[in-house]
Amino acid sequence: MGFKLGIVGLPNVGKSTLFNALTQTAAAEAANYPFCTIEPNVGEVGVPDPRLDTLAGIAGSAQIIPTRLTFVDIAGLVRGASKGEGLGNKFLSHIREVDAVAYVLRCFEDDDITHVENRVDPLADADVVETELMLADLESLEKRAGPIEKKAKAGDKEAKAQFALIEKILVPLREGKPARTADVTPEETPSFRALQLLTAKPVVYVCNVDEASAATGNAYSKRVEERAKAEGAASVVISAKIEAEFAGLPAEDRDEFLGSMGLDEPGLNRLIRAGYGLLDLVTYFTVGPKEARAWTITRGTKAPQAAGVIHTDFEKGFIRAETIAYDDYVAGKGEAGAKEAGRMRLEGKDYVVKDGDVLHFRFAN
Repeated sequence: MGFKLGIVGLPNVGKSTLFNALTQTAAAEAANYPFCTIEPNVGEVGVPDPRLDTLAGIAGSAQIIPTRLTFVDIAGLVRGASKGEGLGNKFLSHIREVDAVAYVLRCFEDDDITHVENRVDPLADADVVETELMLADLESLEKRAGPIEKKAKAGDKEAKAQFALIEKILVPLREGKPARTADVTPEETPSFRALQLLTAKPVVYVCNVDEASAATGNAYSKRVEERAKAEGAASVVISAKIEAEFAGLPAEDRDEFLGSMGLDEPGLNRLIRAGYGLLDLVTYFTVGPKEARAWTITRGTKAPQAAGVIHTDFEKGFIRAETIAYDDYVAGKGEAGAKEAGRMRLEGKDYVVKDGDVLHFRFAN
């Protein structure tokens, strides 16, 4: 598994151009008019991780399989979307299915590209998008609250707990704050996630800048970065134009192109890192002659659940995990060398998998 990132924003901020570039596909029609994305476009990309290539080289793996990032390009929201304006609620529902949300914000001047509200103000754009998501959450919770309150008053313990949680979340929403700011306890977190609220998702602000600002950002993106820091969100500076050009180049010309733009990596890499950080994800590896493969899990995942990402049978029949840290695998020039150096460990059901672990699971059929 990887993770699923929803791309949202106002029309004509570069969402579809960015989506096309990041997924290296023309599946989304990038056009200078609102609602050119009529259905959510879904694209997958392999998550770049040089460690995987290194491990595959050492093991002589015939195939390299990276973990995957899924992008969901959702049509441009407009003011009033929560009440059905523009394309309305149809697209709000798609956001419920993602792990995190990327707010693509216009941080460039261009008289040839019409802004839906005739201005360039990324923070105001973010407010419009978030307000529509908050209003949708508010309406959703208020509809659910009535029937649940009746059950709670009738003595249903589960309904009492659920109603108390809903009341707690409604407080910030009614104050114009996103659901993720509610004071939810660790015990309430599973129920909170089950509500699938739009503004409960972690947010990364994607500042779409002009080509000249791709390496350093600009005054617009600096304001967005300050907001992200204050909110505990993430922000990434990307030029959709540069990403589109990069995606169309032959592999051998890409490094030179990035260098000419003052960049050392494509925006995709920065966006993936921001997403992994937001969701607190880590990667472990399985390595052998047939394939070297990366697997994504949440930090704190124990070995049986990590094994379950590969196959549910691995989790059910888990016995132990043969574990080698990435650095030890490389230093030993493979599994045999790491074992000879005493760097292979047998870990049980309580072992918390670390980022970079090379694992081989033993399980009972």
